[in-house]
Amino acid sequence: MQCRPWPLVLVAVSVLFVSSDKRLPLEKSSNELVEISGTLLDKDEIVKEFGSDILQEDGQVDRKRLGAIVFRDPTMRKRLEVITHPAIRRRQERILSALKEEAFEGIVIWDAALLIESGGQKTMDRVVVVATDPATELQRLVAREQIPEDEARQRIASQMPVSLKAKFADYVIDNSGTRAQTEARVHEVYARLLEDLRAIRAGRE
Repeated sequence: MQCRPWPLVLVAVSVLFVSSDKRLPLEKSSNELVEISGTLLDKDEIVKEFGSDILQEDGQVDRKRLGAIVFRDPTMRKRLEVITHPAIRRRQERILSALKEEAFEGIVIWDAALLIESGGQKTMDRVVVVATDPATELQRLVAREQIPEDEARQRIASQMPVSLKAKFADYVIDNSGTRAQTEARVHEVYARLLEDLRAIRAGRE
């Protein structure tokens, strides 16, 4: 675990995260930007790389078309990651810098589906993996994205299996049961993270 100049636990949740953070001021209008992995990117850069066929009639990027391209072809996926990963890192740095200026002491949660694949877990203080069984994972992906089952299987196959990601985790949340069971486990993990934070603070006093 990295040592930081202020008590801050960085947690990576690889599957589930609800964000309420406010957007940073932007000079470009919304029709010039596209949101991928929670980060606003220059739409022209995406279109230049993947062609105008990924655009909808209203000129916005069709995320399903883009997803069908990158999850079908590992080379295309890497090309998208070349664009997205630096932008995601810059966004994280801006957020952490702002929190440091505010003397924030608490927990920061990153939603990072490709955290392990990119080696990003090395920069985290704690890693939380939300896991489910393969059948449920497939069923939920099809229902959420409204895509054919074969395309959903391609997407799942393009990423590291959740069972392997769990080996890098400090905490695992089993999301294969009922909503109540998952929420109970979330509360347990959050309580453990607060304990971790208190231990870090005590060690620096």
